[in-house]
Amino acid sequence: MSEYEQTTLEKILAVACQEFLQKGFQGASLRSIVKGAGVTTGAFYGYFKSKEELFDALVREQYAHILAMYQSILDDFRALPVEEQCANMTEYTMAGMTEMTDYVYDHLAAFRLILCCSEGTRYEQLIDDMTQMDRDATRDFSETMTAYGMKPGIVHPQLAHMLTSGMFYAYFEMVVHEIPKENTGAYIEQLVSFYEAGWKKIMGF
Repeated sequence: MSEYEQTTLEKILAVACQEFLQKGFQGASLRSIVKGAGVTTGAFYGYFKSKEELFDALVREQYAHILAMYQSILDDFRALPVEEQCANMTEYTMAGMTEMTDYVYDHLAAFRLILCCSEGTRYEQLIDDMTQMDRDATRDFSETMTAYGMKPGIVHPQLAHMLTSGMFYAYFEMVVHEIPKENTGAYIEQLVSFYEAGWKKIMGF
C-alpha cells in the first residue's frame, strides 16, 4: 500500500469513527463519511465493500482480543488448585479486570463503538459473549468443588445469567460514562468485592 493509499485509508477510518460515535452504526451515513474524508464514492469502495465492513475494520481486532484475554484469565483460574481458587478468587478477579481495563482504555474509541454504537452488528453481543464464557467457568468451578467433596450451593441458570450479565454491564459502564482511567481502580475494587461476596454467599465457600 502506497503512502497516499495509507493516508487515504487512515482518513476514512478517522472520519468513520467519529460518524459512528455520533450516530451509531445504524444512523451513520456512508455519504457523510465519504464527504468528510474527501474521497469519491468509487475510491471508498476500493477500500471497503459496505458500512458493515468499515465498522468491522474499526473494532474487529479489539473485540477478538478482549474475548481472548478474558478466556485466558478464566483458563488460568481453572488451572489453579481448588483451594487456591476459593481462597484467592477476589484477588484473581481483580487482577484480571485490571488487566482488561488497561487494554480497554488503550483502545477506548473502539470500545465506545462496540458498547454504545454497535446495534445492528454482531459486535453488540460482547456482553452476551462474555457472560456465556463466565457462566461456563462458574459451572466448571462448581463441578470442581463437588469433585473435591465440597457442596456448592445450587444457582438457577437464569439467575446465574442475570448476575453475570449484570456484572459486565456494570463493569463496562466505565466506558459508557467515560469514567477517567485514574478512577477505575477504586471502581473495579468495589465492583468485584460486591459481586464476589454475593457469589461466595450463595455458593457456600
